[in-house]
Amino acid sequence: MKSVRMMPWAAAVAAGMLVGCGGEQIAQSGDAFSAAADVHDDPQIIENTEEIDSIIVDMNADGGFTRKVFETETVLMEREADPGAPDAEAASDRKAYFGDLHVHTTYSFDGHSMGTLATPYDAYRFALGEAIANPAGFDMQLSAPLDFYSVTDHAMFLGLFNAASDTSTAFSRNTFAEPYRDFNAAEKNGTDIVSTLRRLATFASFLPTASGMIAAGELDREEALGIIRGTWADIVEAADQYNDPGKFTTFVGFEYTTSTPDMGNLHRNVIFEGSERLPREPFSRFHSTNPEDLWDWMDELRDMGVESLAIPHNSNASNGQMFKMVDWAGNPMDDAYATQRLRNEPIVEITQIKGTSETHPRLSSRDEFAGFEILPYRVATNALSQIEGSYVREALRTGLTLEEQGIANPYMFGFIGSSDTHSAASQLDESTYVSKLGLLSALPEQRGSVPRQGLDGEFSYWFTKAAMTLVPSPQGKGMFTRINGDVYARGSSPLYGASGLAAVWAEENTRESIYRAFRRKEVFATSGPRISLRFFAGYDLDDSMLESAEAVQRAYTTGVSMGGELAAPSGLEAEPQSPGFIVMASADPRGAPLQRLQVIKGWIDAQGTTHEQVVDVACAGGAAVDLVTQRCPDNGARVDVSDCSINVETGASQLAVLWHDPDFQPGQRAFYYARALENPTCRWSTWDAIRAGVDPRPDLARTLQERAWSSPIHFLGAQ
Repeated sequence: MKSVRMMPWAAAVAAGMLVGCGGEQIAQSGDAFSAAADVHDDPQIIENTEEIDSIIVDMNADGGFTRKVFETETVLMEREADPGAPDAEAASDRKAYFGDLHVHTTYSFDGHSMGTLATPYDAYRFALGEAIANPAGFDMQLSAPLDFYSVTDHAMFLGLFNAASDTSTAFSRNTFAEPYRDFNAAEKNGTDIVSTLRRLATFASFLPTASGMIAAGELDREEALGIIRGTWADIVEAADQYNDPGKFTTFVGFEYTTSTPDMGNLHRNVIFEGSERLPREPFSRFHSTNPEDLWDWMDELRDMGVESLAIPHNSNASNGQMFKMVDWAGNPMDDAYATQRLRNEPIVEITQIKGTSETHPRLSSRDEFAGFEILPYRVATNALSQIEGSYVREALRTGLTLEEQGIANPYMFGFIGSSDTHSAASQLDESTYVSKLGLLSALPEQRGSVPRQGLDGEFSYWFTKAAMTLVPSPQGKGMFTRINGDVYARGSSPLYGASGLAAVWAEENTRESIYRAFRRKEVFATSGPRISLRFFAGYDLDDSMLESAEAVQRAYTTGVSMGGELAAPSGLEAEPQSPGFIVMASADPRGAPLQRLQVIKGWIDAQGTTHEQVVDVACAGGAAVDLVTQRCPDNGARVDVSDCSINVETGASQLAVLWHDPDFQPGQRAFYYARALENPTCRWSTWDAIRAGVDPRPDLARTLQERAWSSPIHFLGAQ
């Protein structure tokens, strides 16, 4: 393995030059930060947000989105045990497996409203490498099969829209189903603006209509539960049918889609370890909107032998609510809260289509790569999401603050990525990306990467402005904007990203082995490419391990891997011993080469103030890290945005380094995680523009740097 090393003395000089968040703000890198995402100071967007907040209050005046419809239960469906495959115990034999734990099909109310007819069975065929149809009629296919996959349809009224639309069901003949019958008949599958508005209106009204009719006795609660339970059973059956121990792994899962009253996103995906013992219905916001009630439900099931974990996602859209320092009721956190949360939520989704939640340029002003695929709005709105409390790096720092206050840390989580596709098909490749919204994103004009031309553009602009003025919605006063005279889609869709993947280090491709990796947090995230990333810490790691055939085995034996906890060194009366950190990364053979490896550190000082630091630790081409800036020099990587070609010779297929933290203090709590960056490549919106023969949209990033993030290693400090 080709290696790049930074010796301890050099790292010491470099690290001393960049401390915490001090100093001047560093500009975001190159052409990779969308101006359309940097809107928190835009007076018009701020005004729109205030108006939308009022609309959201009015929309939920009757409690349609927060109404408790079902009683919480933990009745199980009994099933035959899946024999799985024999366990393998050798940590050194762990391999990187890539998958997606966030996939919606026609059984999700929003997926069906977007025209998706693909079933869980279709989703698993797609993950295995087969082509499946987009609702607009073209095929979607991965460049290579995935190793694991989970269909996580929305638990709220699971399968109800599908049953109402399907005219062969008895349910489709009741009063509730009348507006939804044959909703996705071929003659209704247009991509024009009128068809789009029809689908958006249905998306917005379906849930409150269903909950309201149940509350009024106009829709039978037990009939709805019967459909939910039957749909859930079919999801479980599909997962078991395609689970192939040693070759392809499926997990039974669902999405718990809750939010705050102002639509701050608090969504979680619940993933079950096995399928032999499962609840007969999933837990939804119509059981409770309080995530703590979800954890109680999971704990009760765990006592019955049903093991699961929940994975929060899109904290970036939580309006500051995902990583607070108080509980749901607004009370200060205590140890019981922290312990329960971490028991049920050991990992978080750091990147997906609806934005990356690692950090924000306003939180990490000394990190020029912080602006990666930022989406500034709350889900299903054009209202700004509060930055503070919404990003995982800040949450890691908040955890240190809670520890300093004598409270257990609820934010010692690992990182994964996933897609949140609503077409059953992960959208991971920038060059073939068609977003996640079925018939609402099938065309570049709908995605906002290409302008709507001529009369179509003018009609779309003025018609939606008038419609949304007469009938206010969380989308604000219009779905379109003018840029240099051209009409483009506005809001979230242009800022969606072709992301991401969940990755694990596991002994074998089985439910048992991969789930154990989730639990020990030996997981990492990528923005789409299959970059392999390892991260170890320990006191007995040395340079020779970078090229040794036994390097990984020795690292597991003498240190801890990503997701682990590192205790303080012994013998504090002697000179403190700094731990070593090994970072190893391999590029995706189908992607761009690697440009650099970084270590991100966060710590809390004696005054109780938290800090963060980003250090380049390895550079492509054997280049040395600059001692002043702590950054790799420009490696000459370029993108020709006329055709998206790149100069691949400037990057590395593999990078490895042993790094010592020169500012290490044995009594100071800290966290460390690794980040691997590819050379720049074209963003999906640039690919769309090239194919359409137009200039790339000026307020979107033309390029990006795909990346991978390791789970953090937490240094516990001297007690």
